Amino acid sequence: MQEFDVVVIGGGPGGYVAAIKAAQLGLKTACIEKRGALGGTCLNVGCIPSKALLNSSEKYIEAKSHLEHYGVKCSGVKLDLETMMSNKGKVVSDLTKGIEGLFKKNKISYIKGLGKIIEAEKVAVVNGDKIEEIKAKNIIIATGSEVMDLKGIEIDEDKIVSSTGALSLKKVPKKMVVIGGGYIGLEMGSVWQRLGADVEVVEYLDQIVPAMDVEIARHLHKNLSSQGMKFKLGTKVVSAIATKSGVEIETEPSKGGKKEKQKCDVLLVAIGRKPYTENLGCENVEIELDERGRIPVDIYFRTKVKNIYAIGDVIIGPMLAHKAEEEGVAVAELISGQSGHVNYKTIPSVIYTYPEVASVGGRRIKSRGYGIFCW
Repeated sequence: MQEFDVVVIGGGPGGYVAAIKAAQLGLKTACIEKRGALGGTCLNVGCIPSKALLNSSEKYIEAKSHLEHYGVKCSGVKLDLETMMSNKGKVVSDLTKGIEGLFKKNKISYIKGLGKIIEAEKVAVVNGDKIEEIKAKNIIIATGSEVMDLKGIEIDEDKIVSSTGALSLKKVPKKMVVIGGGYIGLEMGSVWQRLGADVEVVEYLDQIVPAMDVEIARHLHKNLSSQGMKFKLGTKVVSAIATKSGVEIETEPSKGGKKEKQKCDVLLVAIGRKPYTENLGCENVEIELDERGRIPVDIYFRTKVKNIYAIGDVIIGPMLAHKAEEEGVAVAELISGQSGHVNYKTIPSVIYTYPEVASVGGRRIKSRGYGIFCW
């Protein structure tokens, strides 16, 4: 049985950064990742591919519509979606391979499979029919998050898609409806609106990006509307059914009222994300999740089991890659005896629409007596 000072479950931004930092501090380290590629959601089907498409789509719309102002006349501008998607794939591949290179450089054992805690110092790795057990003096849970589904709506990643499916559409839909006016919905809506889709955002609340300042949200709403994006605020989606020709949607006002029906080619469900703790084995060490499925930790990222830590999307706080990375560094330093710390008051949040929107700071929240976090 292999033995390590630190075993990280999850190879996303929090996990791979924690593993690299731990190894650099002289700890024998392993990182378990089930995806088959390092980088987690962020690098594979989240931040990085979405930013690649945002960049490409911005260049397309600029060449098509906005360069004449600068004296540059373009004619016959055409979209090559296949090449755009290929470029996105290359960006993702280069970055994930780069992390593998960093693992080799820092002598980190990269173990492919599903990591499951079976005892306080023992983790099982399931890879197909093969099960391997490894010992760990310290365990860091960094399994990230997954798409939050909407009750009664089945995501098929074809006509009814999550952000994952929206990153890989085979053609530009004539009409796309986006459920959710948060950063994921607005970013992916911007991509396909620039490429030619008629995009409508349906938001349950009375403003888009509800976590942002009201005035900033209004200005963003106005700018996106001027670009052609449509909005239906204070509205909830009652049902959505995929048909041969597209998706049939029924909506009604959030506070009650007359129901309306409409059709679209693609429906994007972008109402948020939830912690990924499925088959993690928390019950084997009596770690109880909170009401949102998060893992309670103290100010040192420790769970109720003193040698098991948790960081990133599975604990309280904004689900942001750079937040998870900072926690990864801090927890590695704490395990090695240093004074790891994260200043939650300075964590930025950015929406990569046009114009881009950013904020820093936020509110103070207590997590079930396990410590106070600020952001």
